[in-house]
Amino acid sequence: MAVNLLLLLLAYLCGSLPPGYIAGRLAGVDIRQMGSGSTGATNVLRTLGVVPALVVFLVDVAKGVAAVAVARWLWQTFPALNPGDQRLWWELGYALMAVVGHSKSVWINWQGGKSVATGLGLLALFAWPVAVGALGMFGVLVATVRIVSVGSLGACLTALALAVGLGIPPAYQLYVLLATLYITWCHRANIQRLLQGTEPRLGQPKT
Repeated sequence: MAVNLLLLLLAYLCGSLPPGYIAGRLAGVDIRQMGSGSTGATNVLRTLGVVPALVVFLVDVAKGVAAVAVARWLWQTFPALNPGDQRLWWELGYALMAVVGHSKSVWINWQGGKSVATGLGLLALFAWPVAVGALGMFGVLVATVRIVSVGSLGACLTALALAVGLGIPPAYQLYVLLATLYITWCHRANIQRLLQGTEPRLGQPKT
C-alpha cells in the first residue's frame, strides 16, 4: 500500500515535467509570457515553430504513459506489490495525478498546459481504439475549423462516447469522464473566447 501511495506522487512528478517551458528557455524565452501563456504544444507551435511543438507534444504524451507504465513494471517485477483486483483503480489514480501535474506543475510555479497530450497518452495506454477515435476527431475538427481548442474539446467528448460505447473497464471509463471534465475546466478561457468569437485559429496570433 505504501509503495502504491508513493507511486501517486511519482505519477504527479512525471506529469509535471514541463517540456514546453524547457523548449522556451532553450530558445531564450519564457513560454509562459508568450501567446496564451500555456506551456503546451499549441502555444509552443505559435511561439517557437513546428519542430519544437512536435517534440513537446511527444514528450507530453510519453510522460503520461510513464506515470502508469512505471507502476505496471514494478507490479510485474515485484508481484508482492501488485494490488490485485484494485490494480485498475490505482492506475486511475496515477493517471489523474499525471493529468493534474501537467497543468499544475510544481517546477514552474503551479502553471502548465491544458493536459490534452498527457491525457491522450494515458488514454492510448488504457484503450488505444478510444485514443485513435479521439485523435481522429481532433484532426477532423482542427482541419475543418482550424481552432485547436475546438479539436481538443471535441476529442474529449468523442473519447467519452467511445469509452462507454466500447465498454472499456469501469475504472478507465471513469478516467475518461474525469479527464474530460478537468480538461474542459482547463479550457474555460478558450470556451469564453469561442462564445465571443475571438478564439484564434491556427496561424493567427492570440489577441
